Amino acid sequence: MSDAELVLRSTRVITPEGMRAASVAVADGTITAVLPYDADVPPGARLEDFGDDVLLPGLVDTHVHVNDPGRTEWEGFRTATRAAAAGGITTLVDMPLNSLPPTTTVAHLRTKQEVAAAQAHIDVGFWGGALPDNVKDLRPLHDAGVFGFKAFLSPSGVDEFPHLDQDGLARAMAEIAGFDGLLIVHAEDPQRLAAAPQRGGPDYADFLASRPRDAEDTAVAGLVALAGRLGARVHVLHLSSGDALPLIARARAEGVRLTVETCPHYLTLTAEEVPDGASEFKCCPPIREAANQDVLWQALADGTIDCVVTDHSPSTADLKTDDFATAWGGISGLQLSLAAVWTEARGRGHGLEDVVRWMSTRTAELVGLGAHKGAVAVGRDADFAVLAPDETFTVDPAALQHRNRVTAYAGRTLTGVVKSTWLRGERIMADGEFTAPRGRLLTRTP
Repeated sequence: MSDAELVLRSTRVITPEGMRAASVAVADGTITAVLPYDADVPPGARLEDFGDDVLLPGLVDTHVHVNDPGRTEWEGFRTATRAAAAGGITTLVDMPLNSLPPTTTVAHLRTKQEVAAAQAHIDVGFWGGALPDNVKDLRPLHDAGVFGFKAFLSPSGVDEFPHLDQDGLARAMAEIAGFDGLLIVHAEDPQRLAAAPQRGGPDYADFLASRPRDAEDTAVAGLVALAGRLGARVHVLHLSSGDALPLIARARAEGVRLTVETCPHYLTLTAEEVPDGASEFKCCPPIREAANQDVLWQALADGTIDCVVTDHSPSTADLKTDDFATAWGGISGLQLSLAAVWTEARGRGHGLEDVVRWMSTRTAELVGLGAHKGAVAVGRDADFAVLAPDETFTVDPAALQHRNRVTAYAGRTLTGVVKSTWLRGERIMADGEFTAPRGRLLTRTP
């Protein structure tokens, strides 16, 4: 490591081969060597010794609603990326809706990029959107570097991003399959939702009944059948129904090009604990029962579910009314996702290596960034989080970095404190203090 400018040392480094004591050499923002713990530090290189704190690759969150521009009062690139950095996330991919304009044309993508460029504390990429009327825009967006295309099968909640019916889904999927792009889908069947009981008010059980598991199961079944016929790459977003997992496992065994994510709130929160009127817990699909949560954890363990992402979807506090039918649905999780997942994972016998695989390695691979992100390995970007894995903290909304400090985790005691976050060998957050924005805008590479 004679060319190293920086050496990061810890008795616990998460590498692709497992956790071990190591010294990680960095030059020009890239990892150049992963060496034994007591390797000599070359002359002129700076040593950062983290003792027994864990050095792990920066997390890659591929499901984030930044809402900027247009609904910046809901979030924004400055606040979202600060919250991400505070939580050990060094890369995010922004969803195409809830901003105005949505990312559904190349011109709209350029608008998003211009807004994000000077504000991003971490690296930021972009998804495109697949709408009923923009099939002609999909290939240009792909060529412009979006990482794939999001579609809804049921209403999205915002008028400017309408959902696809079955014919529209088939047209979009065929177009995207033609250039081997990735289609990511909010999979809830609108007919099943319409048939479910729709009662407003503060009772969470009523809201849960309005978004039944079979709405997810039916939508996933349709996706699997269509993807199999077209040979398309399809990713199921924020899976909450454990009942869909056997179908997913069979489809993958039969060669369907299908990947699946779930979210921290489905893995750590349960329907039984949601208080009446507490719409900070509202999201779609909904947080389900504890027994269903156990099934999701088993699917993570056996690989049926590939990865864990936040689906960070904030709003202003006034939209979180005590009526579950009308309150905005979305959970803000960027800053707390690592601690929330680690708290539950360790209690279920999983190690930090598993958490890194779900929240960094596989998410990087999903969007084609696996050569640069997602592992402490030679040639990867020197993106790191330093975690005190046994320290606990109680979630105080006032300490959160996202713009609107509404959280379903308020008052919960979580394990795992992010001490510092590093982007390409530069410390961008330490003990709650941030540098000026240093993030880059990322595009899909062939």
